[in-house]
Amino acid sequence: MSELPPQPAITSPPPQGEEILPGVYLPPSAVRFQFARSSGPGGQNVNKVNTKAEIWVRLSSLCGLRPEARERLRKIAGKRLTTAGEIHIASDTERTQDGNRLAVLARFRALLATAVHEPKRRRKTKPTKASRRRRLESKRRRSQVKTGRRGGAGSQD
Repeated sequence: MSELPPQPAITSPPPQGEEILPGVYLPPSAVRFQFARSSGPGGQNVNKVNTKAEIWVRLSSLCGLRPEARERLRKIAGKRLTTAGEIHIASDTERTQDGNRLAVLARFRALLATAVHEPKRRRKTKPTKASRRRRLESKRRRSQVKTGRRGGAGSQD
């Protein structure tokens, strides 16, 4: 039998779009930006320029997100999750459109980072015998102190 030459490892091409977090990509088709008149700072400029930034991100289009993280993101998003399965975030804290756009992306990144972080599983623990004994002993001492403060049956002020 003749041996076959070694095959190169097949690697998938990197997903298209911006890398939001390490390994998590946001394709341009999944993001929708909109700008509106802001109620935030800006003086008279507020009435003339659309500085408020809003973003809608389709959850199903995020690449590289594990299913558990996607589910945590749904829970964390809360009322920001639309019926269409998009996360809606708005910002009008900055005076410029670009500043608000960056603020919106930073908020989305923070939300995503929270969802990606896997919480530690809680292990049930039991108090030791010695700690239980100490707790009951301190309760007993406290009870004796309070009992000692009580006056006799016939003493009333």
